[in-house]
Amino acid sequence: FPVGLILIGQDEKALDRAGLRSAMGSDPVLFLEGGHGPDGHERAPLNLKDALPKIDALAEKVSAVAICGYFGVRNPTHEVAVRDAVRARIDLPVTCAHEMASALDAPRRALTALLNARLVPLIQQLIRAVESMLTENGIEAPLMVVKGDGSLIAAETALTRPVETILSGPAASVVGAQFLSGREDCVISDIGGTTTDIAVLQNARPVLAPDGAVVGGYRTMVEAIAVHTIGLGGDSEIGLDDEKRLRVGPRRMVPISLLARDHDTVVPVLQAQLARPWPKPHDGRFALKLRERRGGALSRGEQRVWDELQDGPKSLEQLLAARAPEQPLLRLVDRGLVILSGFTPSDAAHVLGLHADWHAEAARLSADLSARTERRPGIPLADSGEDLARQVIDRLTVQSCMAVVETVLPDAPGRSARRFMESAFAADGAAEELVGFEVRLRRPLIGIGAPARTYYPEIARRLNTEFDVPRFAEVCNAVGAVAGGVSQRVQVLITSPAEGLFRVHGLDGVTDFRNLEEAAASAISLAEAEARARAIDAGATEIQVETTRDDRVATVAGSFQVFIESRIGATAFGRPKLAGA
Repeated sequence: FPVGLILIGQDEKALDRAGLRSAMGSDPVLFLEGGHGPDGHERAPLNLKDALPKIDALAEKVSAVAICGYFGVRNPTHEVAVRDAVRARIDLPVTCAHEMASALDAPRRALTALLNARLVPLIQQLIRAVESMLTENGIEAPLMVVKGDGSLIAAETALTRPVETILSGPAASVVGAQFLSGREDCVISDIGGTTTDIAVLQNARPVLAPDGAVVGGYRTMVEAIAVHTIGLGGDSEIGLDDEKRLRVGPRRMVPISLLARDHDTVVPVLQAQLARPWPKPHDGRFALKLRERRGGALSRGEQRVWDELQDGPKSLEQLLAARAPEQPLLRLVDRGLVILSGFTPSDAAHVLGLHADWHAEAARLSADLSARTERRPGIPLADSGEDLARQVIDRLTVQSCMAVVETVLPDAPGRSARRFMESAFAADGAAEELVGFEVRLRRPLIGIGAPARTYYPEIARRLNTEFDVPRFAEVCNAVGAVAGGVSQRVQVLITSPAEGLFRVHGLDGVTDFRNLEEAAASAISLAEAEARARAIDAGATEIQVETTRDDRVATVAGSFQVFIESRIGATAFGRPKLAGA
């Protein structure tokens, strides 16, 4: 959906920061004179009369509008004036940057507003579809959406601030884990088939990303959960890294035991391949259609592979017979049309008796085939299929331990530190006989997701920490969506542009005071009122408001203190309003 960006008091150079030009693509940008200084004073007047024809021309090309003024968070009056003018003339969604973030950095605020505006038409379609489904089924209940920080907002609020729902899935899982486990301070790891999401819970609330959420590769100013995501799960591909060590992930594969459960042609192929006295490159690997095509041309080679998969999965040995090139198959995989199947941690769990829901015999055959794969010329991966299964589970355990440590450490460990930690997490302990190395996680580890009960007891043991898989851990995401509360936070800044003058930078403009305490009282009142109003709009009831005040001063000449600024915060908490309440 094309979005028009209106920049007030800024020029083309702003597009070269924060990835703004790349995010804009070919969408139109309108530059208007105006903007403010860091003290909130108007730097240049806003000429709306001259701007209106440009706004009308812009509206004909876009589906939504984003507005960002220079120092708009210090004085949003120009953003508000342009917003009101746009809404008075055209019926399009409008996003103001000062409503999305309170921090400085105009290009990043503009980027955040732009991405929010671009998501509005998409979330409108989603929410309207859900509302129609509720009506068709006679369900009368408030529709709420999970935000990226784990709190809830009414669907109508989400329609105007969709970018705040980024990372809502991991956030809901963390909230659900807290509710089910009852823990207030812990590390939560959500492992699925494809990925593992790790987050930290502190004082019963998810720790948020200090630099904002990443949306489509762009760093925004959206408050969202600090989540560390790695391509590691029960369905991860098994391979070798650059040092010929076993590696789990990051690509997903269909577990061979699951494929064999659904297709009775798989086991005979595995048996025939294992009966050969020597291994072949594609032993134990299959391909199958992942989804139907929706347009898009295929090359001759791609079409051949696609046609062969019409009747079900085929072994790679068959698909790549007669020296057929592998590239057409890999291109179909990259496009998400085809997926590969092979030996995965889920299969290893079947071999070792840790899992028994699918086809255990297929898992054992696949393990025996994969064990024959050469790590180096003449050196197989493992002595047996069972040995390989143990290696795979151990490698998944080590990689998971490393991911947990990297999540909780403020800085990523260097190469040498990683070596020590991997040695500590290995199944046989430290690699050296005379020196032992141990890592201890000082918070309980909560495992959630379907495979958590299979893998995480051992992961917690190697991290030397308490461990819990709460009841209903498989559906923490859904529980979190129900258990979450409404939370809205507002920040008001007080600065001192001149001696004896204290300026409150409100959400609609600036107000000056001669006394700091009077300014603080006004700022607290503004912040509380706005936070409460936002909580009501977000669908909350039984609202409570907490306020904070952070005065920042500098010491000059040893003892003389100079006021720099004060940040007043107000957070409104409440429960979602129930139907009929």
